[in-house]
Amino acid sequence: MSAARLTVTHTDGHARTGKLELAHATVELPTFMPVGTQGSVKALSAAEVASTGAQIVLGNTYHLWLRPGEERVRALGGLRGFMKWPHATLTDSGGFQAFSLAQERLGPSLVKLSEEGVAFRSHLDGEKKFLSPEVAVRVQAALGSDIQMQLDVCPPGDAARPAIEAAVKQTTRWARRALATPRAEGQALFGIVQGGTHADLRVAHADELAALEPRFDGLALGGFSVGEPIPAMYETLDLVAHKLDPSRARYLMGVGTPEDLLTAIGCGVDMFDCVLPTRNARNGQAITRNGRVVIKQARYKDDPSPIDPECGCECCASGYARAYLRHLYLAGEILVLRLFSLHNLWFYAELMRGARNAISQGTFNTYKRDTLARMASTKGDAGREPR
Repeated sequence: MSAARLTVTHTDGHARTGKLELAHATVELPTFMPVGTQGSVKALSAAEVASTGAQIVLGNTYHLWLRPGEERVRALGGLRGFMKWPHATLTDSGGFQAFSLAQERLGPSLVKLSEEGVAFRSHLDGEKKFLSPEVAVRVQAALGSDIQMQLDVCPPGDAARPAIEAAVKQTTRWARRALATPRAEGQALFGIVQGGTHADLRVAHADELAALEPRFDGLALGGFSVGEPIPAMYETLDLVAHKLDPSRARYLMGVGTPEDLLTAIGCGVDMFDCVLPTRNARNGQAITRNGRVVIKQARYKDDPSPIDPECGCECCASGYARAYLRHLYLAGEILVLRLFSLHNLWFYAELMRGARNAISQGTFNTYKRDTLARMASTKGDAGREPR
């Protein structure tokens, strides 16, 4: 039996809603996963994150492997026990960070990709490390996540087709090795579909991964939001997402804005993660149903209204004035970053709840249209958030 049991309850076009039963929780789909890179969603406690409606969080395998180490996390109750998170967890493979962070901090010459895996030096202390498909599975087994991800090769958005084809082939070879490696009891493993913005490569790769035995418990779309034009991403998702095996959860990695999420849900995607809501919060930006509020703007210096009077988060329900929040931000007070983080995660959870309700009622396209139109209606602050 699959370690991630999917039940689809309603469909509306390609959009679908249902439940994903995991070892430690049942997650309602579509869902957004807050990112807890170091075992913590920045600025918030696990209980605060749960209060926003989040049912699953993402931990970063690369960072937890390097510090404090997977065996220490295992000894302290796995990732859920370590961070006192009451629901489900997902961990990435660590490959993206091994490529990008090590290159960024130490230089490309210190990162070597081979058939066996990725050799690199830790960005923390320069220690030599080697990440293979087998190591990625074993580390994530120690972390004890409900869902772990295979190690894949993620080419940049502007890579030439031959390089993308090579990444697809190597990701498939690594997928076979990941599936052959024992993992923790009850732990699901997702495969990662690559192919850039080439729909034919994506569909073929999805079919290839779906046919592997033993079976992946879910399929993810990786390699998006890595520099490709947004319209190209949307076009590819429209052609590809709904063709992924309907009996498994579909996860779009590292994406993104409210428009990205609603567009992808309409294409058939179930799961999302992104640092955007909490990162924007730390930059003084609240995401609301009426567009963005950039709190440092002078227009708010005497504004007594809350960020969003229709919102039920602690920041809005407590009635904190925009003028007060602006004062806190300009004064460098941590409280406003925490309040905005709570607000933005609440907004994303509400966005998902609204999508689930609309799909079940057969009104998803109307919900998407009206939500995005309202968010774009406020002048000045409105616009696409930085990725």
